Amino acid sequence: MSWRKEERRAERGYHHGNLKEALLQAALDLIAQKGAAGFTFADAARMAGVSPAAPYRHFRDRDELLSSIAQRGFEQFEAQLAAAWDDGRPDTVTAFERVGKAYLAFARTEPAFYSAMFESGVAADSTAGLLAAGERAFGVIRAAAERLAALAPPNVPRPPALMMALHIWSMSHGVASLFARGDAARRKLPMAPEELLAAEVLIYLRGLGFTTDRRPASAAEPPPLPDDDKPAGPWGRPK
Repeated sequence: MSWRKEERRAERGYHHGNLKEALLQAALDLIAQKGAAGFTFADAARMAGVSPAAPYRHFRDRDELLSSIAQRGFEQFEAQLAAAWDDGRPDTVTAFERVGKAYLAFARTEPAFYSAMFESGVAADSTAGLLAAGERAFGVIRAAAERLAALAPPNVPRPPALMMALHIWSMSHGVASLFARGDAARRKLPMAPEELLAAEVLIYLRGLGFTTDRRPASAAEPPPLPDDDKPAGPWGRPK
């Protein structure tokens, strides 16, 4: 009798439109409730209202399901970061501040996607689609770091732009994971997470001799120096 009920539920799953989408949404709901490691493939099938065998029509296993969710998360993440960056308008510092706020906002409003992206245990290169989506999202942070690097005084050594991007990403991720979550993992903070991140980035940039004063929107920013004119510094020649 129970097998018949499962079959009927599976048929309803296919008839309602898109079983794959139903499974993805069911897994997102479970991640929101239990975390990325707190549910099984069968749990996702049950929440979607289908038989335990039905998900195998679309996903090889639970990891592939999580990988698909993580890829969608990175695609949304990249879109929000890119919109915040807006190609550095009206000026680099203002645009960069928006990127930091967008990072924290995503962790707050999409905690299930955030958990699938960073806490599921699925390798970042488990599929070509996931790897590409993650690289595009990081590419926005790297583009912002390259613009910031162009503002550095020419006689002050600085790390390569890629290293700067990784430093800034680490700071953003730390604040987001600890204090800007939209779930029970969020810790209390006696200030806004955005204020904490802004202070961290300001201290970091000033420590490297960067100009962090806000510029009028009409002020022209200096173009990047040719590689031969950049000081090598303790990290090697900037790239």
